[in-house]
Amino acid sequence: MTDAEWAAIRPLLPVPGWMSGRGGRPEGYCHRAMLDAIRYLVDNGIKWRAMPVDFPPWDRVYAFFRRWRDHALVNEFHDRLRAQVREGLGRDVEPTAGVIDSQSVKADAVVGSDSRGFDGGKLINGRKRHVVVDTLGLLLGMMVTSADVGDRTAGQVLLTQVADAHHRLALIWADGGYTGSLAEYCLATLALVLAIVKRSDDQRGFVVLPKRWIVERLFAHLMRTRRLVRDFERRTTSAEAMIYWSMTLLMTRRLARSHRQRG
Repeated sequence: MTDAEWAAIRPLLPVPGWMSGRGGRPEGYCHRAMLDAIRYLVDNGIKWRAMPVDFPPWDRVYAFFRRWRDHALVNEFHDRLRAQVREGLGRDVEPTAGVIDSQSVKADAVVGSDSRGFDGGKLINGRKRHVVVDTLGLLLGMMVTSADVGDRTAGQVLLTQVADAHHRLALIWADGGYTGSLAEYCLATLALVLAIVKRSDDQRGFVVLPKRWIVERLFAHLMRTRRLVRDFERRTTSAEAMIYWSMTLLMTRRLARSHRQRG
């Protein structure tokens, strides 16, 4: 990352226990070097053991990744970045509207049968990423399942999690795959209005649909990070962590750009 990116995100990093007087062993490598190594892996799609010698040893980087994954530190870091980006654009920290959608991706051979499935609609054998984004295209919630899990089934779980984390959320746009009882569940249980954005029957060719393009743009960004072109992770929690790290790439660049403009 550039010096401008590091200056923007350094105050947002979780503080290790040994630095705040809670005990523990001091870390042997700078956080910036660790973040750069993980961002390099996510962006370029390399194997852990193929980490360039310019970075710390691959097993130390993986241990850092695993610790942040298991203790939800990458989620905390991501949420702080999202709040900074929203404030920098003049928005409230907590959104009031969002968009939900899913993306099926092929799974690598290391993905076990317990977390992979076949998506009959997309003809993909792998996993499915279910995401909720705000109107800026920033991630509010996400879960990775096998590809045979339906959008409505996963959407009910995901929207419950997102509604618990973002209490001001009142409106969610979705495509036709979320029709049915999910809209009634959202309104009665979560106090959310689920608005279905449908394509007109008389439309021909490619047409940008209102609001739905926002989440499609997020999927396009995820596919630009090569580690996410295919699901290479043995565990779904690792696959979710990779998506959070990919989003940090996007948001740190935005923060650095806004800091330069203010300067």
